[in-house]
Amino acid sequence: MTNKNIYKRLTGVFTIAFLFLLGACSAEEAQINQSGSNRISVVATTGMIADIVSQVGDERTAVHSLMGTDIDPHLYRPTRSDVARMQSADIVFYNGLLLEGRMGDTLVQMARTRPVFAVSEAVDESLLLDDAAYEETFDPHLWMDVSLWMRAVNVVTDALSEFDPDGAAEYRANADAYLTQLEELDAYVHEVMATIPENRRVLITAHDAFGYFGSAYGVEVVGVQGISTESEAGLEDVNSLVNFIVQNDVRAVFAETTVPDRAMTAIVEGAAARGHRVELGGELYSDAMGAPESYEGTYIGMIDHNATTVARGLGGTAPERGLHGRLSR
Repeated sequence: MTNKNIYKRLTGVFTIAFLFLLGACSAEEAQINQSGSNRISVVATTGMIADIVSQVGDERTAVHSLMGTDIDPHLYRPTRSDVARMQSADIVFYNGLLLEGRMGDTLVQMARTRPVFAVSEAVDESLLLDDAAYEETFDPHLWMDVSLWMRAVNVVTDALSEFDPDGAAEYRANADAYLTQLEELDAYVHEVMATIPENRRVLITAHDAFGYFGSAYGVEVVGVQGISTESEAGLEDVNSLVNFIVQNDVRAVFAETTVPDRAMTAIVEGAAARGHRVELGGELYSDAMGAPESYEGTYIGMIDHNATTVARGLGGTAPERGLHGRLSR
């Protein structure tokens, strides 16, 4: 097994001392278990994974996402209530590939007592992008390529079917219907990104969360920070990107909902000081979806928003309100 496979499968066993949390959660666990629901209790680390479970599991599952809107998974540390919720869950799903790096020990402990699945396991190593900042690791932002994220749907479907064989046919039918919607979404993203003039297909974002997006849909992606947001961009990073923007006549840059926009503001101001006008083309969803109960608070809405915003911001054409006219104005 290669070193990269080891990283992929173990998904970051960090030396963070979470074990004391496991012994301190009995009260929260008991409270959570008093719900009396007959549904399968599922915990997902991110909203994107929780959305898959909701689509596939429907009425047979009760899913809780640990990380909500505007939460950065790279920096997230589980609380006592998070640990208690995972302890009381029937199944736990996480992304893997070190996205939840600070939860490494907790996930390993949970896997000893209940089914725990990394949805990234469905993606062949040959399809993964390297993390340029760290050797032997991969870019974890798989959901930015719809065709790759469709593989995560099958991980969830198979896991639920194994745990609840009586619901297997229902899970498969729900998954097939959802995969049809994702195929339509993937086609839409290809279509609108292709309308961007070739000399303007450069996507500059706060951090390198859009590598799979760029690879799949034909744009060059440049992030101020690396794949992780562990450290903020420095002056040298900002100046280097300003030089790139001026030299390549980039007209728009994009902020992210989970990353402070200080660096992007500094880049706009730095370009202006060089006599080059660059605008904030909009705010993108990178590591978390939009507000609960909103269209952008679904995976489809998240990607629809991103593709529509990028296409329009870089000089392409896309419907103002996206794929089905459901985007917020």
